[in-house]
Amino acid sequence: MKVWTVANQKGGVGKTTTSVALAGLALEQGLRVLMLDLDPHGSLTSYFGQDPDRLEKGAINLFMAREKISPSLVKTNLLPTRYPGMTLLPASTALATLERKTVGQGGLGLVVKQSLAAVEDEYDLVLIDTAPLLGVLMINALACCDELIIPVQTEFLALKGLERMVNTLNMMFRSNKRQVSYHIVPTMFDRRTQASVSTFHTIRHDYPEHTWPGRIPIDTKFRDASKAGIPPHLYEPDSRGVDAYRSLYKWLCRLPGSRSIADTYTAGGAR
Repeated sequence: MKVWTVANQKGGVGKTTTSVALAGLALEQGLRVLMLDLDPHGSLTSYFGQDPDRLEKGAINLFMAREKISPSLVKTNLLPTRYPGMTLLPASTALATLERKTVGQGGLGLVVKQSLAAVEDEYDLVLIDTAPLLGVLMINALACCDELIIPVQTEFLALKGLERMVNTLNMMFRSNKRQVSYHIVPTMFDRRTQASVSTFHTIRHDYPEHTWPGRIPIDTKFRDASKAGIPPHLYEPDSRGVDAYRSLYKWLCRLPGSRSIADTYTAGGAR
């Protein structure tokens, strides 16, 4: 089982779209996919027709029972989607109160890692969608991932958010002595605007070793797919946005940390 975390300390950069798009493409290849929503806003949860304000199941229960993590506990908090092979660990708005409820308590940083270990034989790929802020939820998402995907909107204000994110990672790497491969994904690219083109080139210049060479274009089909609750590759398989995510997925699968996924991709999804 491989874990890909999608994170950025700035909101509105395409984290949820990226999570769903990659999860859908993995499902298309025959992988068993688990999606984790660690954002109290519950965008990923809402995408699949669930109401974060009313859910009693979800990630919050794993944190509250952190010393009693078991396969049955994790499975009890999972929800099926209408797509066989794709499962959701939803977020409820109660996640927003997590740090207040657990102030002064230890053992929170590895809850997600322990939870995934309890069901590691059940899934091939895990996609984690995170909140746009540094806290216990993002720390959990970073602590368990094999690859970190950082979507960055190609506009000037997003560059500061990227700088903060990279600084956070470097700080965590020094304190935890654990390196995580991170990959910057330029999103919402509009080749008609100089600002978008300039920002794209700045990202590639400043972070050459960590930036995916492609870019995700602005595509209204993403918004339509979200409204319909359908992964983009099923909603509009030939759109330029889906083509871009296919290229990204293929590129991620060939990274050293995702060799097992690459084998499935090369085999055309045969299991």
